[in-house]
Amino acid sequence: MSQLIFSYAANLNPALIASRCSKPECIGLARLPDHALAFFDYSKRWDGGAATLISSPGTDLWGVVYRLSFSDSERLDAWLDVHLDGTGDYFLLPTEVIDADGAIHSVMLYRKFYHGGPQQPPSTGYLQTILDGAVARGLPAAYIESVRQIPAR
Repeated sequence: MSQLIFSYAANLNPALIASRCSKPECIGLARLPDHALAFFDYSKRWDGGAATLISSPGTDLWGVVYRLSFSDSERLDAWLDVHLDGTGDYFLLPTEVIDADGAIHSVMLYRKFYHGGPQQPPSTGYLQTILDGAVARGLPAAYIESVRQIPAR
């Protein structure tokens, strides 16, 4: 048994996802229409804003679809502080993403729980981890450049 997840931030990075999951299988690139990468709150782990997604009509949020075993999914949930009662840092959200061939995939994605307020810049190291993953996975050059333009601290 396995689960498909859509990763759009640090877990794009092959080394990082491999350190968190025993056998993450990258299915391929995908996009979530009408959404964008954003950073809110403060992450002690990354020393800056924590990644999530926001509604952004006309914008595509790019990432990759992974197939994870249920044990790897549980490990990733623990790493991202997902709680079934919704009290963790992130929660799982079912959605559909579109791959490079136009096929639709039903996936789960991790979304940061935040209480509103202004966006917070990510640390330079966190943003670089995301960028390294985006480059390694071959996300579109224009998208990578847009992420590169995000102000960091």
